[in-house]
Amino acid sequence: MLEGCKTAQERWGGVHIIIDRWLEQRRQLLETGIYLRERGDLTPTDTPKIQTFCELLVDYVSAGHFTVYEQLALEAKEFHDDSAANLLRELLPLIDSTTEVAIEFNDKYDTKEHCNAQLEALPFSLQALAVVMAERFQYEDQLIKELHEAHSEKSA
Repeated sequence: MLEGCKTAQERWGGVHIIIDRWLEQRRQLLETGIYLRERGDLTPTDTPKIQTFCELLVDYVSAGHFTVYEQLALEAKEFHDDSAANLLRELLPLIDSTTEVAIEFNDKYDTKEHCNAQLEALPFSLQALAVVMAERFQYEDQLIKELHEAHSEKSA
């Protein structure tokens, strides 16, 4: 995707745009999750919002795995940053475990039938997911700080 860029700033600035978009997805995910948690008693009329939340969740975790982490790994490699590459290897299994929880949540609530059948359990599921996603966000923020921000300074 970014291989055709000629300068470091052009290339890693492109990574910055990817990260910015990804963090915007995170914001949308959080806002939708907060809305659902604060809504209180959820009814079948809330199903479209729940499904939207599931879509945002899957899009967010997918973007991390298939775009952002790959770009951060490329940065570490191109800057010959072994400590950053080691951090990535250390944190990815922890992030992977949170992905499993997110996918399980999605599978439980992704369709109208699934939502309506388990609507009573949704507040508990949202709370459990919120805890796991908070951990994930900490890991991801650490990756961004240690890998991308450090390299951004070097390429400037």
